[in-house]
Amino acid sequence: MPQNRPTLPESVDVPLRGAGWLPHGYHLDAHAHPHGQLVYAAAGVLATTTERGTWVAPANRVTWTPPGFAHSHRFYGRTDARILSVPAELCGELADQPHVFTVSPLLREALLVLTDRPETRPGAHGRLLAVVMDELSDTAEQSLHLPEPRDDRLRAVTDLLHADPARPATLAELGRAAGASERTLSRLFHAELGMSFHRWRTTLRVHHALAHLTNGLSVTDTALACGWSNPSSFIDAFTEVVGQTPGRYQAELRDST
Repeated sequence: MPQNRPTLPESVDVPLRGAGWLPHGYHLDAHAHPHGQLVYAAAGVLATTTERGTWVAPANRVTWTPPGFAHSHRFYGRTDARILSVPAELCGELADQPHVFTVSPLLREALLVLTDRPETRPGAHGRLLAVVMDELSDTAEQSLHLPEPRDDRLRAVTDLLHADPARPATLAELGRAAGASERTLSRLFHAELGMSFHRWRTTLRVHHALAHLTNGLSVTDTALACGWSNPSSFIDAFTEVVGQTPGRYQAELRDST
């Protein structure tokens, strides 16, 4: 990611911004923008899907979608959705493909102000947008990205798991249903998706776990609903992917409401 700091004139336009509470399951169909877009779920969980897969952002992350990139959104739990567009001339400061970034306390406050307060002084929003860009330029990607395959055999397997993330089938068993060998599928997971079958399924399950936890399901019930045999193994996997325990994640959700 570029290391140069963005500089914005005081007159920079912040063309589209807004905030609103969305119900669980709310979906925005595929669309694209001439500008870049940051979407932040101050409460709840946001999933952004493109042809390259799905990015999930709980309340401690923000999604970035570059200009012209077709994408759809789905919201899990009652979601405090914050939408901020980034003028096209500034988008070169950020990645040219969708990303998910950790939200620092400063970034969170800037996003909240930009999306729900009117501009009280000329150029104030432009200056605050510069803070947002500066924070994002200094933030490593924290992507809960679930890539999607192109190969028909691999897609048959991932479709089965999307339909039932808790399905306990081995890759060999899934391969028999999809008409491909375990060895072939294992190779395709690494070649097309850049990860092992186990890693892909774990990420899929964590996506579903975030939605369950956001809706108030207990850690134990979430573990069982998403395919883990016990809460301990779920907590380990969730912490590795998300960066915090499921209990801590739920505590932060309660603190933010």
